[in-house]
Amino acid sequence: MAKYPFDVIEPKWQRYWEEHKTFKALEDPAFPREKRRYVLDMFPYPSAQGLHVGHPEGYTATDIYCRYLRMNGYNVLHPMGFDAFGLPAENYAIKTGTHPAATTAANVNKFRSQIKALGFSYDWDREVDTSKEEYYRWTQWIFLKLFEKGLAYEAESPINWCPSCKTGLANEEVKDGLCERCGTKVTRKRIRQWILKITAYAERLLEDLDGLDWPESVKLMQRNWIGRSEGANVTFKVAAPDNAGNTGSAGASEEPAEELSMEVYTTRPDTLFGVTYMVLSPEHPLVNRITTAGQKGAVTAYVEEAAKKSDLDRTDLAKEKTGVFSGAYAVNPVNGEKIPVWVADYVLISYGTGAIMAVPAHDERDWEFAKVFGLPIRRVVSAEKYDAAKDYSAEPAECTAADGFSVNSGAFTGLPTPEAKQKISAWIEEQGLGKKAVNYKLRDWVFSRQRYWGEPIPVVHCEHCGSGQGAAIVPLPESALPLTLPEVQSYAPTGTGESPLAGITDWVNTVCPKCGGPAKRETNTMPQWAGSCWYYLRYLDPRNSSAFAGKDKVEYWAPVDLYVGGVEHAVLHLLYSRFWHKVLYDLGLVNTKEPFQRLVNQGMILGEDNQKMSKSRGNVINPDDIIKNYGADSMRVYEMFMGPLEVTKPWLTAGLVGVSRFLERLWATSGKVEEGDSKGGENPPRSEACPVKPGPGFSAAPPAGADNHPLSAPATPPESPPESTPPLVRLMHKTIRKVSADTESLNFNTAISAMMVYSNELAKLEKVPRVLWEPLVLMTSAYAPHLGEELWEKLGHGESVSKSPWPSYDEVLARDSEVTVVVQVNGKVRDKFSAAAGTDKAALEKTALALPGAIKWTEGRQPVKVIVVPDKLVNIVVK
Repeated sequence: MAKYPFDVIEPKWQRYWEEHKTFKALEDPAFPREKRRYVLDMFPYPSAQGLHVGHPEGYTATDIYCRYLRMNGYNVLHPMGFDAFGLPAENYAIKTGTHPAATTAANVNKFRSQIKALGFSYDWDREVDTSKEEYYRWTQWIFLKLFEKGLAYEAESPINWCPSCKTGLANEEVKDGLCERCGTKVTRKRIRQWILKITAYAERLLEDLDGLDWPESVKLMQRNWIGRSEGANVTFKVAAPDNAGNTGSAGASEEPAEELSMEVYTTRPDTLFGVTYMVLSPEHPLVNRITTAGQKGAVTAYVEEAAKKSDLDRTDLAKEKTGVFSGAYAVNPVNGEKIPVWVADYVLISYGTGAIMAVPAHDERDWEFAKVFGLPIRRVVSAEKYDAAKDYSAEPAECTAADGFSVNSGAFTGLPTPEAKQKISAWIEEQGLGKKAVNYKLRDWVFSRQRYWGEPIPVVHCEHCGSGQGAAIVPLPESALPLTLPEVQSYAPTGTGESPLAGITDWVNTVCPKCGGPAKRETNTMPQWAGSCWYYLRYLDPRNSSAFAGKDKVEYWAPVDLYVGGVEHAVLHLLYSRFWHKVLYDLGLVNTKEPFQRLVNQGMILGEDNQKMSKSRGNVINPDDIIKNYGADSMRVYEMFMGPLEVTKPWLTAGLVGVSRFLERLWATSGKVEEGDSKGGENPPRSEACPVKPGPGFSAAPPAGADNHPLSAPATPPESPPESTPPLVRLMHKTIRKVSADTESLNFNTAISAMMVYSNELAKLEKVPRVLWEPLVLMTSAYAPHLGEELWEKLGHGESVSKSPWPSYDEVLARDSEVTVVVQVNGKVRDKFSAAAGTDKAALEKTALALPGAIKWTEGRQPVKVIVVPDKLVNIVVK
């Protein structure tokens, strides 16, 4: 038979799917909610480089799963679009003068053609592009809703500043002190910014993680980023100036000094008696007010130097601690001691109150600082139970943050840490010195960027509406949306904190929509994250001009049932999307508290050198080359065959060649299939010697007889299979069961392996019975859809194979007659034995306990319990 002509077949079926809109999703009410699935890929940023082989890995996984679901009678929504705003297009515009919209459009066209060449079953009628006016109109609309709820506000604040990109960065965009985009060292800069109050949702963002089917590692990253802690806010008064000249203010006069105080947040109120100094962040507003005249020069110089550092640099545990004494003192509220107040950059204004009580005996950073500057260290927690006869006054030899028992702590001495925390917190509250508090590491989201290529922020600044109190912020009415970007002469940021838009006076100067007076437009733009916060909702109703999505569409499809993408988005995109979604939920605009019910992170595909693919290493694999030389189906199947979806694995061309041969073998075997009578799209007749249920026919409505599908519980099987059943028939049923289960659980590599084994056996036959062949074609069609369509057409079927039902199997015929049972002792494998499939628990337990491995490792001890999993294992638990 002629070689498999993938170069002819693949374009043929891609045209067919497009012309027939084979995968168009409709909101058909005949499908109940349990028979609908919304499956989503994280949409790509369309870079000039186009797709690399890592992109299609997740796309292929969801495509296989969606094809499988459709063939099992599900109504599936599977869309694709483009996260099109971004710095690369703007940086290219700065270099060449090419409008970012033109660059983006060209890149989107390239990405789309590459994605289509891989045969993914997307509903392309739902494509979205975040840079299109009809899309970002609704991004602006959602921003206005945030503003109305008090969740978007303007403030001048210290931010991460990239000198190269000349724009502000969120904390999440700084990696190891460098700009995530360009690698430049990040500094600090005070600038006017728009900020979103994500902290208002911190508790809900934390609590609602529990109900999500997400990898625990991702949930842990979000929990750590939110960083909830319980403790107390404690007030330390600034000591009055004494006769030695220790003033409480740099410019003290003969007027009575204002009583100043500092509030600190601590998770360890039990250590208050161990405070030997205090530290203020360089940005703390009290720094200038309490610094003495003698220390003013040193403190000013230190504050200016600290402003140049990023938060990551300042909090790096490996760096040597720096600081300067303010000249002022505070009073410890629990013992009345005067303690020095220092200024140091390891304390951040953005966490807690920007001031800390330093307990060097029990905090590593405080210990290091105290050692550098010769400050006292007092132990107030002992690892051993308190002994009144023991002297605890000596300085400890090392720092320990562990719980224990309070010492040197007045009336609280001797209490275990949990009790000491509770009682000291209650005492502080009773005395009016502080109160119990919950704190979060999560900071409000710095939302604006000083760039051109982003969504304009739909507000104006009006002096008249400010009534002499400065310009008021006035939102645009909905009728004025979208507020579009103007043409500019230069795309370069000003570097002063203003975007290129600030120089377009004809655009900036406008009329206030509230009072009709002169006003100025906001010139900052939104970050790239804005459009990706809600794109999964626009897919539901992408051409709606009166709402971001119709409520009926939201009710029909939401939430996303399966979301697949890279783990690099664990904190950024996923946290931001969850925040926006909760706001929309509170507004009654969406029907669920969370946007993505299940999350799967695909692993990275490395180069053949086992290194991350990059141009500099020269190890990038271009999917266009793979498709040209081996075909799209070979690439799809190979990427799924490389290993489990979630793990990182290297690309090996030799493995690709092996998969290509597998598809060649299927093509060759198709030439040996016996003729049948299934012309015109009819199902083949059922053979009594080969009892394969053809499954229900597919229609726009849920299929009748859905109980026959592998996603449904199988009927109770008879006790044993007929002895006359041919081995190949049994293998077929085992293969269908294996491929069905593995496809449903996204274990694609083992499903492919099972199909390879079965196809090898069929290839040995001189003539292949049609009834054994068709189930393999149906299963193959989810993995290698072009080949599957062609083989299905060769069998005489008139409709797309994707409209056919998934093959079902007979549970009895799929059952192994003999199984291997693993024997464990306390969870460790110690022996194994063979047993007839279906052997009862008592017999399995008896056999396992008599094995040499079990006897050796139990050493005559009586089992506490024996756990038996039929046909799989026996676990003997002993003390």
